[in-house]
Formats: sequence, C-alpha cells, structure tokens
Amino acid sequence: MAVTIAVVRERLGGETRVAITPDTVKKYTGAGLAVIVEQGAGTASSIPDADYAAAGAKVAKTAAEALKAADILIKVRGPDASEIGALKKGAVVAAMLDAHNNKDKVAALAKQGVTAFAMEFVPRITRAQVMDVLSSQANLAGYRSVIEAANVYGKGMPMMMTAAGTVSAAKVFIMGVGVAGLQAIATARRLGAVVTATDVRPATKEQVESLGAKFTAVEDEEFKNAQTAGGYAKEMSKEYQAKQAALVSEHIKKQDIVITTALIPGRKAPVLVNAAQVASMRAGSVIVDLAVEQGGNVEGSEAGKVVTTKNGVIIVGQTNLPGRIASDASNLYARNLFAFLELVVKEGKVAIDLEDEILKAAVVAHGGAVTNEALKATAAKPAAAKPKAAPKDKPAAKPTAKPKPKPPAAAKAPAGKKGK
Repeated sequence: MAVTIAVVRERLGGETRVAITPDTVKKYTGAGLAVIVEQGAGTASSIPDADYAAAGAKVAKTAAEALKAADILIKVRGPDASEIGALKKGAVVAAMLDAHNNKDKVAALAKQGVTAFAMEFVPRITRAQVMDVLSSQANLAGYRSVIEAANVYGKGMPMMMTAAGTVSAAKVFIMGVGVAGLQAIATARRLGAVVTATDVRPATKEQVESLGAKFTAVEDEEFKNAQTAGGYAKEMSKEYQAKQAALVSEHIKKQDIVITTALIPGRKAPVLVNAAQVASMRAGSVIVDLAVEQGGNVEGSEAGKVVTTKNGVIIVGQTNLPGRIASDASNLYARNLFAFLELVVKEGKVAIDLEDEILKAAVVAHGGAVTNEALKATAAKPAAAKPKAAPKDKPAAKPTAKPKPKPPAAAKAPAGKKGK
C-alpha cells in the first residue's frame, strides 16, 4: 500500500500559505505516493480543490478524513491538538513547528508516538539548500517588507525630475544583512531608493555593495576581525558597541524608511532601534519590524499592527509577511518539503535514517520522546512544590512543669534539600 501524504487546512489565524501545490502533488504521485488534501486547504493561496484533484490528489471533506489515512502530515505551521490526536502512532509530521516557542506541542507529538521534524531546524549546509524553508520564506519577507513600507510611506521612492520640480529619492536603511535583508536592499534599489545597510559581520559589506547600497559601520580594526572562521559574528567590546550605536543613531535620524531583520533562533529578538532613536526620526518616516513575532527589533512595535508614534513615525508590525504573497510562498515552501521528504521516503516506504545529518538536525520527536537536545535543555521544569506552612500553635495553657530541653541540633541537611 502506497505511503499517504496528507495536507489539512492551516488553522492558525492569518496563515494563508499551504504545504502542497498541484505541481508537488504530481511529483509525489509520480514517486508512487498517494496524496490526500482537505477541502479548501489551498483556497487562501489561490489554489482551488479542482486543481489538486486534476493533479492526482484525493480531496477529503474533513481534516479527520485526511488525517485518518496519513502516514505523513505536512503543514506550514504545526498541527493543533485535535490534529495531533488524530494521527496514528508512527506517523511523520513535517512543518515549521516554531519548536522553541511550542515545547508543549513538541511534547504532545512525542506522546502521540509521532516522528516530528521542525523544518526551521534543517541545517544551512550546501546539501540542504533546496530544503531551507527559512531562506525561501525570508527572501519573500524581505521583498514584502519594502512593499509594506512603500505602501504607508507618504512620498515616492525614486527620484523624479518633473516640470514642477524634483522629487527626492527615499532614504532606506536596512539593519541586518541576512537573506531577508539582502532581498530588502535589492527591492528598495529597484524602486529607486538610496539604500544603506549595516550588519555585525564584516563579510556582508561586499554583499551590500554588490547590490548598489552603501555599508554603514564603524570599520576599525576590531570590526575587521569581528568574524570567526565559521562565519559567525564575534562579541564586540563595549567601546565598539558604543561607537557603533552612536553612528547608527545619527544615521537613523536622516532616514525615511528603516527595515530591521535581526532574529536569534530560540531567543527573543534583539532591540536594534530604541525609543529615543524612533523619536529622533521625522514625522512620516516608516519603520518595518520583521522580527515583531519574536519580540521585535523596535521599541514600540506591536505584532499585527501599524502604529503611529506621538512624533508621527509609522511602525509597521505586520506578521507573516510571506503569507501576504501566499501563492509564491506556498510554491517555494512546497518544493522545500518535497526535497526534504525525499530523505524520509525511500523506495516507496517511510525509512527514517537519523544518522543522516539533515534528519538528525531537524527531528524533534521520535520513538515517544523529545529528541532535540536544545529543546530538552530549555524545557520548562515543573515548579517546585511550596513547603507547607507550619501550623499555627494554639495558645497553650500555662505550663505546670519546666519544658524539656530541646535535643541537640541535627547535622545540616545536604545542599539542595531546601524548598525553592
């Protein structure tokens, strides 16, 4: 019997993407797998049920029907409690689980006997580039961040020379030059803006300049040696941090649009733009906080909202920017998943080799247990029971005899026995 891939509707509010497209349905069925898709799963991505059926998928009327047959469940976001409960033991789940922030969900998947892969944990190595969901979605987020900024910015982006006078080009500052930042630079440049960018890694300077933007940083000797052999940023001295902060603060004052992109896996996003810097910007300036779902890079940003400050600065905190171009985002994500599942299904059977470096990095639950060491290390520990309060003594009658002397104090209890 063929391995069955199931796809159900995304039930998280605001999620418009879908984990499979008619194109990838054809690839799965061509590889001998069966595909079952819940009715309406692709509607928000402009994919009608009829297109799935024409590509070879069975369209199920309910999620329960789809999940009952599932050997492998693929989603954009992780399954909810009802979906987890409907999965059979030994099933496989592959999705962007946001595992660091959803440890309870990972534990529930483990308890259900499911093998769960967090697609955000796929390692960024050459062999896994085609499976890299973080890059495919960040690329689109970077593009969309500029579109969102241009939408609320009350002026034009390019310089325009007209008979009535000249319109100045918008000044755009990108903070963080990863995948999203690079695409934001490229998009802002295409729209005619004057673009600058900054990052803590010296190697990004060349990338910024190759896109026609100017790199902004304190480029002293410490900065030139601020990257490890593995390409990671070193921690900078307090003196350097102060100099860089002063430079950035002065630069932000002159910008029309600032886009922040810094994320740290498993941790709250770092603050890149503080309240004083926001207050220093001109009325009508725009800040787009791409990290708002992880706590935000900008003081005053609010998830899912566009906020205007007292001094007239517009802070865009829209979430799920890839979902605002759902069709393209779904296409890329579905291809990422197909490439990943080629490692999971071999010769028409589910065959999970956890010695494979990609699967080993991505698996978070297997064999009834949470397997990811980082998740286990940071799992919330149950709160220690509070010691019971000593019962209040009732007033005693006056003693008629002398109280017996207390016995000598016992040796101190070993460390760690006291209540927390």
